[in-house]
Amino acid sequence: MGREFLELFETWANSYDESVGGQDEQYREVFAGYEAILNTVVNKSGNVVLEFGVGTGNLTKKLLDAGKTVYGIEPSAPMREKAFEKLGKHVSIQDGDFLQFPVPQEPIDTIVSTYAFHHLTDEEKAQAIANYGKLLHKGGKIVFADTAFADEEAFQQTINEAIERGFHNLAEDLQREYYTTLDALERMFKAGGFSVEFSRLNKFVWLMEAIKQ
Repeated sequence: MGREFLELFETWANSYDESVGGQDEQYREVFAGYEAILNTVVNKSGNVVLEFGVGTGNLTKKLLDAGKTVYGIEPSAPMREKAFEKLGKHVSIQDGDFLQFPVPQEPIDTIVSTYAFHHLTDEEKAQAIANYGKLLHKGGKIVFADTAFADEEAFQQTINEAIERGFHNLAEDLQREYYTTLDALERMFKAGGFSVEFSRLNKFVWLMEAIKQ
């Protein structure tokens, strides 16, 4: 459920914002256009939003600034603290993950996440999407922005390029976590009762916009 990576989040909490700002050369292309990516997710979202993987609260802040009601879910205590420092203690951010989380009392029209869904295995991704299909009403949306690949060949090529460039942390990351392909994601969303469209936001990140049918 992604919680096997909690130790990584604990150590990354203090430097996460520097990484997304492009200060880590190995991940510069992963986070290219970071602010625009967050803005795209905000613009695609409805008014009552459930956000998974809040992290330090960057997307949460933009959603709140846009006047949306946000229920945040974040499994890492240090990340939650960073988010509270940025947003204030009044913001709703609770312990949970993509599969186990407190369900808000009011109806949700959009489920969002950035740079986090890859922490789940494909089996867990499919289970999560199926659960969201039961939570959302017809016309409700999932709007995720995350690293994914057009196909397995593109995935392997990206790993090889990282190794050739001496980006060993990036290469290990790509092989350690559960990055998937667009075809696999499309099957998951369709099985969960969604239509889905993908649009590329940078070399690594794709926008997944799924609508409950």
